Amino acid sequence: MKKLSFIGLALVAALIPINTSAQKYGNTPEDSMKCIQNLSIYGDFYKEKDYQNAYQPWKEVIQTCPRSSENAYIRGATMLKNLIIKPDQTPQHRDSLMEELFGLYDLRIKYFGDEGTNKARKASDIETFKGKKAVETYYPLYAEAVAVGQEGLSPNHILKYFEATVTYVTVAQKADVDLIVDNYNTASTLLEKQLADNPDDAEKIKPCIANVEALFAPYATCEKLEEIFTKKFEATPDDTNLLRKICNLLESKKCMDSKLFFDATQQLHKLSPSLETAYLMGNLCYAKKQYSEAAKYFQEAAEGLTDNAAKYKAYIRLANAYSAAHSYGASRSAAYKAASLDPSSGEPYLIIAALYAQTAGSCCGDTPVLKRVAYWAAVDKAVKARSIDNDPEIQERANKFIGTYSAHFPKKADAFMENIIDGQSFYVGGWIGETTTVRTR
Repeated sequence: MKKLSFIGLALVAALIPINTSAQKYGNTPEDSMKCIQNLSIYGDFYKEKDYQNAYQPWKEVIQTCPRSSENAYIRGATMLKNLIIKPDQTPQHRDSLMEELFGLYDLRIKYFGDEGTNKARKASDIETFKGKKAVETYYPLYAEAVAVGQEGLSPNHILKYFEATVTYVTVAQKADVDLIVDNYNTASTLLEKQLADNPDDAEKIKPCIANVEALFAPYATCEKLEEIFTKKFEATPDDTNLLRKICNLLESKKCMDSKLFFDATQQLHKLSPSLETAYLMGNLCYAKKQYSEAAKYFQEAAEGLTDNAAKYKAYIRLANAYSAAHSYGASRSAAYKAASLDPSSGEPYLIIAALYAQTAGSCCGDTPVLKRVAYWAAVDKAVKARSIDNDPEIQERANKFIGTYSAHFPKKADAFMENIIDGQSFYVGGWIGETTTVRTR
């Protein structure tokens, strides 16, 4: 193993400026020399994965010059984890090494910052080495990490925060189930923001989102959510933050038929009318099948909102409300506005496809062929949706639309009688007003 000579180390230490030495390599020239010597010694042992012999000089580095290198903390965690799992350790020594590992993250925060990530690392190691029985220790650390680190945490640490929440509530029984709901909102919001800001990291983020959703599933039924939040609503009906949480969660879980959603939405719009509450009122009216009234609220929200994601949702809801009210042209216009806000979404084109199919028998003429030409345009839109959106649900719905609508294409014989041939370009008239391609069965 290569080592610096004592004279060489002394020369290096002498060359270090006093102010730098005090900050980074120790408080005295002697500390500096000792620090550099131990950095070299433990580093060589570490490269050989001889953690047993690396341990003592490494510990001297942490004690003598804790600011010398953040790498000492990274390597230290690796060494300690390997020493902890050595089969020949006594239980007492293993416990001592664990406590040293956990404390190492506190020192790393003190000297190098990044409080959120390092608290999450500490929580993760406590969970790994002490198990779920230590959830009362590691859950609060995850919660602190999320509060400080926000979306800067790794997706896996956000997932582990939510896993710890469920364990804290269901195994340790240290909190009510509404903590799961609160922390689900936090975790899912952070992960969705990470996905929006870093689409190239989708392969890492999407599995974490899916796991959070799976963990939350037992608590996500409409009945369970109503049970959790009705008492809170009745206790503090003027708490606008609570009302927003109730409305947003019930909407996201498609519980808009519930009495709690009606009551909370009406109360929120009464106390704090806004573009967001206009959107929620639109949902309320839609759930009551008051489609024209719903469209008014969705139109107000869609035109006023500035966040593209929220604006997209409002236009989708507006398109559905107009469709249910049989205002087909207005529905298509809203769908196209949604498509312009999210060009990768197939949902707007599936809405338009359904509009064309719904009006096929009455839009374009009275002959056997003209009563079916709208299905050509409907299939075109479903194919468009399938081609731009990789979401499995959109793919499945698009394929179902294509199969269903294709079965309604005109018969070849009927088309021949009207001098309409497969492959020809064809203008679909009426309110649709689009050019498509002739296809028969």
